[in-house]
Order: sequence, then C-alpha cells, then structure tokens
Amino acid sequence: MVSDDAIDRLSHPGTMATGGTVGQATVIEQSRAVAEVHAAIVVAQQCPRSITAAQTAMRESCRQKLLAERAFYRFPRGGSTVSGASVHLARELARCWGNVQYGIAELRRDDAAGISEMQAYAWDVQTNTRSAQIFIVPHVRDKRGGAGKLTDVRDIYENNANQGSRRLREAIFAVLPPWFVEEAKELCTAAMAEDDGKPAQNRAAEAIAGFESIGVSAQQLVDKLGRPSHEWTGQDFAQLRVIFKSLQRGEVNRDDEFPTRVVTVAEITRPTETVELPDTNWPPEGE
Repeated sequence: MVSDDAIDRLSHPGTMATGGTVGQATVIEQSRAVAEVHAAIVVAQQCPRSITAAQTAMRESCRQKLLAERAFYRFPRGGSTVSGASVHLARELARCWGNVQYGIAELRRDDAAGISEMQAYAWDVQTNTRSAQIFIVPHVRDKRGGAGKLTDVRDIYENNANQGSRRLREAIFAVLPPWFVEEAKELCTAAMAEDDGKPAQNRAAEAIAGFESIGVSAQQLVDKLGRPSHEWTGQDFAQLRVIFKSLQRGEVNRDDEFPTRVVTVAEITRPTETVELPDTNWPPEGE
C-alpha cells in the first residue's frame, strides 16, 4: 500500500533529490524534445498515412506465426484467467498504422517511499489523438503468501517496465481504430489455427509432447479443452499455443492453468486414449 505521504512527496518538486535545480543538460534536452515534436508534426502533415497501405502491412504481419504467438497474453486475477491482445501486438500495429509515437518514462523514483512515478503515452501525430497515463508503481512484487519488497535496482527496473508495458498497451490501442485492432486479433488467431498441411492427429501429438515437456499431461489438456485430442479444432490449437507461450514467458503458472483435481475410481479404470508422441519441440520454431 502506497502511503498518502509518499504520493504527496511525489507531487512537490521541492522534495526531489536534486532540490528542484534544473541543469544545463536538462534545458538542452527539453529544447531538443520540443524541436523533435514539432518535426514529427510537420512530417506527419507532409506524409499522411495511407489506410490501404496500413491495412496491407497489418495483414502481412498478423499472418506470421512468430507475431501471432506473441500477440496474446494470459495472467491470473481473482481466481480466474484474464487474456487479451499483448503489448507486442500493440507495438506492431502502431508501426503498421504509422505516424504514431509511444513510450514509457520513469518520471521520478523515490527509494525511501519505495515507489516510482511512471508515464505511458501514445500519440497519433497526424490526427493529434493522444492517450497518456501517469501512475505510481510500488517497488513490490506479488508472490504467493503476500507481496515482497524490491530493493535490487534491476528488480525495480524490471517491475517498472512490466507495469509500464501494460499501460503502454492500452495507450496504443486507445489511439488506433477499433476495427484495425479487431481485424489484427482475428488474423493472429487464424494464423495460430492453421494446420500447415499437417493432419490433426499429428498436430495433437506435437502439442501433447510439447506440454508434457513442461510437466502437463495429455489428460490435463483434454480436461482443459473439454474434448478428446482427436476432436481438437484449429481454435483449440490456437488456444493451446497462447497458453504454452504464456507459461514460457511466466505470465501464468502451471497450477493456475491446470489445477490439480481429484481422480475418481471410474476414471482410473476407464481405458485411456493412446497418442503416439513424436520427438519434436512445440510449437515449432519459425512458424
């Protein structure tokens, strides 16, 4: 919990370690920033975006599986799992749309109070549409059994970057047209669902082998999707890819996605489904 006193100290420049003194380097940087903003506006007016070209670039990118597999996130919240479009997709869509500036900045760090003041912003220079958030990030990391205080500089940096990327994602999506974002998400999902000419049985076997390499059984996958592997669809494989990549990135943990359940006597005595597992990594690299 961030105290009112800590937030109040952030609101008064006189409490800064520098004593509010502005150095020559800061003045130069401020002038440079103003000139850069002016130049961006001029360039956007002289070279306005082509919506047709932006759509073409977006469709080409979102058909690539390397992007599609990073296009979605999953994380636990309040006993359930939240998922959506990731900051990786947001950055790529901003590039395709063009004339969009975005970023994250640490405005101030207060080690005594254990907080950082951050800003995330996205600005469509051409339409002058801007979304910005200033927010406080406590120097703590949520863990099982309670939050742990961060004191290592690298841990604080990574925590700030993680919290900032979430706000950046929303800021970018706020300045992009909703239809542009929704089409991109549909294309990414379709890219993950493509079979690449492989029979469904082979794809299921590869998926099962991949998950078993990280300690998830075939039965847990069947329980997750609610149907046996020979009935898995393209959408099922897309969902498994998102879960697998989220587990690899540490966004969710195995127990959250595949909770341990009580096995009944009937299930123990019931014949199990046999699937031949190939010696392969999943998802295949470069798809």
